[in-house]
Amino acid sequence: MGIHTSLAALTLAGLTAATQPAAAEAPATIAYAQRTQTWEVVLTSGQVVEVPEALTVAPKDAVNEGTIAPFLISGDGRHLFYYRKKDGLFVERTVHGKERVVAKRITAYAIGEEWPFVSYDGSYVITGTSGPGLGVFADLRKRKAMGPPERTDAWGLSGFSPDSKRVLLGGEQMVVFDRALRPRLRLKTRLDPSALAGDYTTSAVLVGKGGKYRKVRLLNLRTGRAGAVVKVKLPRGQYIDDIDFDRSDRLIVRSKSAKGVAVYQVSRKTGAVKLLKEIERPDVAGWVLPGDDCYEPWADRE
Repeated sequence: MGIHTSLAALTLAGLTAATQPAAAEAPATIAYAQRTQTWEVVLTSGQVVEVPEALTVAPKDAVNEGTIAPFLISGDGRHLFYYRKKDGLFVERTVHGKERVVAKRITAYAIGEEWPFVSYDGSYVITGTSGPGLGVFADLRKRKAMGPPERTDAWGLSGFSPDSKRVLLGGEQMVVFDRALRPRLRLKTRLDPSALAGDYTTSAVLVGKGGKYRKVRLLNLRTGRAGAVVKVKLPRGQYIDDIDFDRSDRLIVRSKSAKGVAVYQVSRKTGAVKLLKEIERPDVAGWVLPGDDCYEPWADRE
């Protein structure tokens, strides 16, 4: 997990958080969420907003009672997603907005057996399952929940395009689908892409041992042509924990660091990195950054 999601437009640089009641910010942008007694979101302004209606662990009637309940933030920092306490349904809202049920089929009963992935703008949610495979495809713009495309759930999610208009799924073939789950591009390949660029054709493939990735190559999903393997010049002891293309089609990686999480721009040709930001971890049990999957290497205190 954490390899194929959209990245945040992170603007945090050493926030000083002070708990205050919600103010009329329009729009409020989330820097990160933290798990204490309840879930809280820390805004880029430094304000802390509690979310007491969100489950922190799976309830007693769930398959995996006591498992940490996912709490997600869209990559743009504007939408939060959580399982609510009153009925266990998975909901979306902005910091000061009203809750919307994502899909009635996504419930707290299956926490730890299925997990949601959120597009960069928060408008599309896909659930992975322990099946393996994918379950629900929910388009929040159209308020429509669909099943897996092409009458099979034997897909793996490789990534959303930065504009959230396309999704790359892998199975017997790599297929680019639009939001209505119509196939737009197919490629049979042994490579396993982890991100989709804004041209809907270029993908990034991690090379190496899982959990210790330091190399990448690009794959053209139209021609099947793969580029040369490039070593990403991360600092010693750091690895690629998350890779994606941003909305300017720059290749971006996130890496767990001694302080928290470091975000780098990567040269597609040389692997040279430019540090864009390092986000210092708060002193809490768990935290979530915009664009995170359910379980990231930096999520819980070790």
